[in-house]
Amino acid sequence: MSGFRARPLDDTTWADFAALVERHNGVWGGCWCMSFHAEGVGRGRTAAQNRSDKERRVQEGRAHAALVYDGTDCVGWCQFGPTGELPRIKHRRAYLKGVHAVPDWRITCFFVARGHRRAGVAAVALEGALGEIARLGGGTVESYPEDVEGRTVSASFLHNGTVSLFESHGFRRTRRLGKHHWVVVRTVS
Repeated sequence: MSGFRARPLDDTTWADFAALVERHNGVWGGCWCMSFHAEGVGRGRTAAQNRSDKERRVQEGRAHAALVYDGTDCVGWCQFGPTGELPRIKHRRAYLKGVHAVPDWRITCFFVARGHRRAGVAAVALEGALGEIARLGGGTVESYPEDVEGRTVSASFLHNGTVSLFESHGFRRTRRLGKHHWVVVRTVS
């Protein structure tokens, strides 16, 4: 993979993360990657509130992500965290119908800067997230990617990544969540 490298989101990398989000208008309507945290987004919340809450979580060690750098520029990320840190997921109703065990970790979203999409950033971000999960004790990791096989999907809408990306990193499909999304699982030690 080109010159990309991953670093964890923490107080030393916050400014790089914030600069990337700001260059992309707060990402997805001002989300600031808060959608999967307990606070969520919408319901009267502003982009400024989301930014403030995300920064506080990062300072408190309650927000995890693997940031991807191209040189000194942060160009993407993969958000992950313990299930309690990221209790909100898409397709929740379908998910709850088949839950047998709650995973230790969730990978909930990816973001890649315009101009860097389809260049391997998401793969580096996923590798970085898995490395951090291992460093933090490992366990069962779950995510909810989209199966794009046989379909054309805009890279800007693949916030959960693709099934093929996860399968190339040792995840296995366990069950469907709607028409194109799957629950995928892997144990990290």
